[in-house]
Amino acid sequence: MRWRSAHLIILAALTLFILGSAPWVVGAATRFDTSPARPAERPSFHATVGAAPIGAPLPAGFLGLSFEYGALEAYAGGKPAAPNPVFVRLLRNLTPAPVLRIGGDSTDATWWPVAGAPRPAGIRYALTPRWTATARALATALHARLILGINLAAGRPSVAAAEARRLLAGIGPRHVLALEPGNEPDVYGVFPWYTGRHGRVFARDADYGLNAYVGQVARWSAALPTVALAGPATAELPWMAGLPALVRAAPRLTIATVHRYALEGCQTDPDSPGYPSIGNLLSDRSASGLAEALEPYVAAAHADGLEFRVDELNSAALAGCIGRSGVSDTFASALWMLDTLFNMASIGVDGVNVHSLPGAAYEPFTFTRAGGRWRGSVRPDYYGMLMFSRAFPPGARLLPVRAAGGPVKVWATRATDGSTRVVLINKDSRPHEVSLRLGAPAAHIEWLRAPGPTATMGVTLGGESVRATGVVPPPRLQPVKPHPGRYLIDLPPTSAALLTR
Repeated sequence: MRWRSAHLIILAALTLFILGSAPWVVGAATRFDTSPARPAERPSFHATVGAAPIGAPLPAGFLGLSFEYGALEAYAGGKPAAPNPVFVRLLRNLTPAPVLRIGGDSTDATWWPVAGAPRPAGIRYALTPRWTATARALATALHARLILGINLAAGRPSVAAAEARRLLAGIGPRHVLALEPGNEPDVYGVFPWYTGRHGRVFARDADYGLNAYVGQVARWSAALPTVALAGPATAELPWMAGLPALVRAAPRLTIATVHRYALEGCQTDPDSPGYPSIGNLLSDRSASGLAEALEPYVAAAHADGLEFRVDELNSAALAGCIGRSGVSDTFASALWMLDTLFNMASIGVDGVNVHSLPGAAYEPFTFTRAGGRWRGSVRPDYYGMLMFSRAFPPGARLLPVRAAGGPVKVWATRATDGSTRVVLINKDSRPHEVSLRLGAPAAHIEWLRAPGPTATMGVTLGGESVRATGVVPPPRLQPVKPHPGRYLIDLPPTSAALLTR
C-alpha cells in the first residue's frame, strides 16, 4: 500500500508537471526548436535556376549605411587625421565605394551655428569644422559619396542654407551625392519634434500635408547650394504618390527616398503582425512584403528619371524604440537582412542604407578603444550584409529561380566574370534537403550559421568570424559535386548557404 501510494503520488506529480509544462514545450517548438530532426522530418525542397539574367546590374553603391549626425564621430573617432581603422575596414568589407546617408532623427535636430542667429528650438547637435573634417577623411578613405540631411523642421531656409554651405565646404562637393531636406516630414504633425517647458512641440500642425511639404521644399531648393536633392525621406508610403509634384517643384531632385522598418519597435501587442518577435521578423511579410509594397513607387520614380533609395532600413523602430533586444540583435536578423536586401534589389531599388547609431538594438557593430588601439565587435545582422555582398557583387544580375513557396528562400546571381552564385536561406526550425537544378559543374559552398535563431554570438560565415580588427578571414569552402543534373544540399535549421561556381 505504501509503494502504491508513493507510486500514485509520483504519477500525479509527473502528470501535473507534464500538463504544466506542455504549453511551454509547444511554444518552444513553435518558436524555432532547433533540435536535430529525424530523417522522416526532413522536408524536401526543389528549385531550378535559369540561365538568362534578369533585371538591371546591381549599382556599385547599392549597399550602404545610414548614420545619425552624432553617430558618425562616435564610430569614426572624431580625429580626422586618423579615423577609426576598424570602422573603415568593416565598411570596406561590404562594398568598395559606399553611399553613406547622414541623417535620421538628428537631421532636424542639427544645425551649423550662425553668428548673430538664435539657436532654433529643437536643436540638440551643433556641427563643427572637426565634424566635417572627420566626414571628409572617412569619405576619402572609402571613396564614399554622402547623402546629407538638412534641417527642415526648424522652418528657416536661411539656417538650412548656411548648414548646407558649410557642409559642402568642409567635406568637399565631390563627396556629396545629394542634400536631403528634412527627415520623415509626413509625421511632423504626429510625433513631437521636441519637449519644451510647456510640453510637447510639433514641427508642424496636425494637418500638415504633402502639398505644404512640396511648397516648402521648393523654397528650400531655391535657397540651398546648387547640388542634387534627395527626398521626401518619408516614414510611410502615401506621400510617395506625390513624387511627380515634388519633381516639378524641385527639379534638382534626383533620388527618391523612403524609410522602411520590418517591425514596430514599441509595439506591445504580441498578436500584432508588427510586434517585434523572431517569428514575425522571419515572416514573408517582413522581407518580401516590405519590398512588394514599394514596387509601384520604384516604377514611378524610374519613370520620372529618379533613382529610388531606401535610405533608412532596419528590423524594428517606432517612436524612439530603436530596435528590440532579443530580436534585432539575434541571428534571426542576419537571415532577415540577407533576404530583405535581395528582395529590395529584385524590385529595382537602386540602393539601401542600413541605419545605425550607438546604443541601438539593431546596431551592426560596436567599438572600444584602449591604449590607442581600436577594437570592434560585429552583431549578427552585419553577417547578413556581408553574405549579401559576397553573393551579389556590383554589376551582377539576378537569375530567375523557379521554386515552391515556403520557408526556404532561393536567390541566384550572375557576376560580370561569368560566375554564378546561389543563396539558400532556411528560416524554418527544421532542416530541409534542397534539390537544386543549376546545370553546373562542381562548385563550392560556404555556410552562414549560429547556435540558433536567438543567438547573439557565435555567428560564422564560411566557418569564420569577423576579427576584432575588422578583418574577415578567407572562408573555409566545402566542395560540392552535382548529382546528375542537380545538387543535393542538406540545409540546417535557421541557416543560409552560398554556393558558387
